[in-house]
Amino acid sequence: MLCGAVVALLATLVVPPTPGRAAPKCGPSGERAPTTTPWPLRRLEPGAAWRMTRGSGVLVAVIDSGVSATHPALRGRVRDGRDFSGLPQHAGQCDLAGHGTMVAGIIAGRAEAGTPFTGIAPSARILPLRVLPDTRRTNDESLPGQIAQAIRYAVDNDAEVINLSLETLPTPQLAAAVEYALDNRVVVVAAAGNQQQQRDEPAYPAGYPGVIAVAGVDEQGGHVGTSISGDYVDIAAPGHNIVAPAPGGSGWLTEPEGGTSFAAAYVSGVAALVRAAHPELSPAQVASRLARTADAPPEGRNDQVGHGVVNPYRAVSNLLGTRSDPPLGAMAEPTPVTDPWARERVVAIWAAAIGALLAVVLLVSRPVVRSGRRRGWRPGRRPLEAPDDAAPEPTRP
Repeated sequence: MLCGAVVALLATLVVPPTPGRAAPKCGPSGERAPTTTPWPLRRLEPGAAWRMTRGSGVLVAVIDSGVSATHPALRGRVRDGRDFSGLPQHAGQCDLAGHGTMVAGIIAGRAEAGTPFTGIAPSARILPLRVLPDTRRTNDESLPGQIAQAIRYAVDNDAEVINLSLETLPTPQLAAAVEYALDNRVVVVAAAGNQQQQRDEPAYPAGYPGVIAVAGVDEQGGHVGTSISGDYVDIAAPGHNIVAPAPGGSGWLTEPEGGTSFAAAYVSGVAALVRAAHPELSPAQVASRLARTADAPPEGRNDQVGHGVVNPYRAVSNLLGTRSDPPLGAMAEPTPVTDPWARERVVAIWAAAIGALLAVVLLVSRPVVRSGRRRGWRPGRRPLEAPDDAAPEPTRP
């Protein structure tokens, strides 16, 4: 019964990407590179945040189906990983499903010449930890324990952000591993989950306290229908019509239906940018910052997209107090964004006002000056005193 439940849960979340041709030994090779900028990059505009940071120095653990280190977009960005699924090939760098490589590319892929794709934090690095050997072998009832082991490994090997684009059953071991990560100042981001039918319970590990649970939105900004809703949803990101690197070579995979797996990856990339720019923040403060600076829905927070769609530029640049940020659940609405040009604008207004005042003074004083000059006044010269009637007339020589 437990095996069947795990199969049902993971089948709704990890969908095999669509390959262009037969998959090689370590994952599908994909299709040709996209010719236009993927819509999530147009929507999120991460380049605005890159003027401040590109995520350098931040290690993001991707606990998934593995991550290929051979794709040009990920070459040099992927550390030696570890396998927790029982497969012998190349530790965490063999990705039979293609899922983990797509997630890693969204987080930290770098731009290639002639390819309009890049990750959100292109200078971050990836730690691949494989727990899903492929999408046809997710019926292992020990999966929650394997995820828990991978989380602890990530924490002990200097990860600052953990991405969990997967779903499994809640267990005490998994809950303890998540708490271990948060206690060690590691940000944990997880997919809110995908549904094939209506469900009321949260997905895990996204449902654990302190985990940033991410829902998906489409190109129009609407909630993706298969993205699970609930009061545990914190934030949203693109989760529909996704393109990202393939593990087998230099091709690309497309996922028309998308999913919260990829939405979580976009948020993990933004979390890496925030970590690089503000290393002093705790996981709770990072989560609060992402929520406060998100593009909020008109009516405020809701169970479909949480506090709104993540905004990379605001998350990195907005000046928020690092000590006074309330817990994520305590916020009703995001705080208005600070205008970075407000001070300069005030100075310009005052300068214009003073200039106008001086112009008025000059116009008013000009007739007075002319009249004074006709009477003998010059700058720096005392005005002539009126003659004293009692004074004697000066003697002429």
